[in-house]
This record gives sequence, C-alpha cells and structure tokens, in this order.
Amino acid sequence: MKILFIGDIVGSPGRGIVADRLADIVETRQIDLVIANGENSAAGFGITPRIADELFAAGIEVLTGGNHIWDKKEILEYISKQPRLVRPANFAEGNPGSGLYVGAARNGVPYAVLDLQGRVFMASNDCPFRAADRELARISPEVRVIFVDIHAETTSEKEAMGWYLDGRVSAVIGTHTHVATADEQVLPGGTAFQTDVGMTGPHNGVIGMDKTAILHRFLNGQPARFEVATGDIQMNTVLIDVDETTGRARGIERLRFRTD
Repeated sequence: MKILFIGDIVGSPGRGIVADRLADIVETRQIDLVIANGENSAAGFGITPRIADELFAAGIEVLTGGNHIWDKKEILEYISKQPRLVRPANFAEGNPGSGLYVGAARNGVPYAVLDLQGRVFMASNDCPFRAADRELARISPEVRVIFVDIHAETTSEKEAMGWYLDGRVSAVIGTHTHVATADEQVLPGGTAFQTDVGMTGPHNGVIGMDKTAILHRFLNGQPARFEVATGDIQMNTVLIDVDETTGRARGIERLRFRTD
C-alpha cells in the first residue's frame, strides 16, 4: 500500500500546484491514499470550508491541522460535520472535531490518521504522547495501517514521538517548520519517520511568506502584515510503502515536485 503525504499547503500557490499535479502523481505512482496538512491553505493562516472541499475534490482523502486550524472562524462548524478534516487530538476537551479519522483507502484497506501537536515552544496543550496512547487504544485491531502527523516546532519532540510510537504505527511524519529534513528512515520497529516533510507552496520567501515583511520584522522588531509569497512553487511530499497486512513500513521516499 502506497501513502502520499503532502507537506503544509500554503495559500493559493500551494493549492494550485496540488490541483495541477496531484492526479498525475497518484496515477503514475499508483498511490492508494493521499493525506495532506492543510492548516495554512487559506492565505497562509487557517483553512475554510470552501478550501477544504476544494482540496478533497483534488484527490486528498484526509486533511490534518495544527496550531492555525482555528484561524478562520467558519471552520468551527464545518469541522464538526466533516470527519476527514482532523485537528490535533491533544487539544483541550470540548473543542469541535476530532484528532482521529478511520476510513478505507482506494484499495479497500482500512487505515487511521492521527493528528498531534507538540508542546515545546508552542501552546500548552495536553500531552501528545499520552493522547497518542489514548487514541491508538480506540482503533480496532483490524486497522493495521496507521499514519501520524506530529505538528511540532522542535526536532527533538518529533524524534521522540517517532521512537515512542515505533512498532505501533506505520508512519510518524512531522509538519509545521515548512523546511524538509533529510532524515527519512524506517525505524527498527517498522515505523516510517521524517522530522519534517516540508511545505507545499512558494519557496521564494521565508517559510512561504513574502520576505519583505519578514525582513522588516526581524530588522526593526515592528509588527508587519504577512502575505503569501510568490515564485518557486514546490510540493514537498513523502511516499511511504506499507505492508497492509502487518502495518509495517517497507520504505519511505522524499519527493519534491515543481510547477512546470
């Protein structure tokens, strides 16, 4: 079973390359399941119902979130009705939506997607490690293919999550920093891991934002309005090959696509 995970989709440039390239990638690479982090897809901050529907229509089965998931208030009602848009499972109790989705892939194989958010240099949410234990206990033993998005700031917290879940899930892939790391590997227990898959959007800027405003803020310490950058549109992804009978990863490959 082949799973394609698309790194943080940033603004209309990120959405555009997904719409233009994903169908061809799915066909040529024989992808069974497509997952993407979509929390930056609305002008770089948050996601709207219209954009979520647009990304689902483009061929993404599940969208994960993170610290920007609530930036657009209209998503609060939508996420309660659309289980394929998940937010971190370790958010405080009472938040709308869920951090876990269980479905069936294009080849009929059942799978689960779990979304978690780190706590180091981020909001003080519930423990992501204990949340992972809780959510994994809810999944039927018949579901062997389990994908985890760990949306976190630090390499150490992401690596720790990879080792913590090694042998219990098929993949632990990091998001949030928007810069792809070169440490893709299959851990000893059969869990595919990468610290950060990178971002999908304009790379002619600073983590997807126009560099002029970013530089102004760094140089002067003054507030600046951030706008999505333009140019050098890339889609950073990871392709994971999973044994559907055991849930163990057989391989992981970093893939980067550019606009023609």
